Amino acid sequence: MATATLGGGCYWCLEAVFVELRGVDAVVSGFAGGHVANPTYEQVCGGRTGHAEVVQVTFDPAEISYDDLLRVFFAMHDPTTRDRQGNDIGPQYRSAIFTHDAAQHEAALRVRDEVAAAGIWPAAIVTEIAPLDRFYPADAEHQDYFARNPWSGYCQAVIAPKVAKFRKQHADRLRRPRAA
Repeated sequence: MATATLGGGCYWCLEAVFVELRGVDAVVSGFAGGHVANPTYEQVCGGRTGHAEVVQVTFDPAEISYDDLLRVFFAMHDPTTRDRQGNDIGPQYRSAIFTHDAAQHEAALRVRDEVAAAGIWPAAIVTEIAPLDRFYPADAEHQDYFARNPWSGYCQAVIAPKVAKFRKQHADRLRRPRAA
């Protein structure tokens, strides 16, 4: 197994997408990239800790490569807006890839450049690519948020359309239902 740490706006949105991706074993919402130890959700939402909302994705490289994981990441959020995803505004919502080693760093640069060259996005990609210093898991109430709250207003207005987009664009990558 390998681990990727990615920030693309609200972590509930990325978590809801990556849990459906074949090859992904686990997704944990949390915080990375800041200067405050053990930050709370409220502190991070205040925008002064330096942390981004991120997901830490544990995946099987035999089933999905890190490069392909990043391609899904770049397709599922807008990497051209600094400190913003839709109505979520602030440095905690920045687009970021926190790499775990030199190989991931090189892959992140390569895939970012590949996506930029493909012209998928109309503006320059501003995704931060930096080594992971520390990951702080969010409280339990923030884990599996979409699965536990599918009918909440935020989930219906913001997360559900992203999940639908993912399912349409990446139908061949969906996790097969697990046997009961």
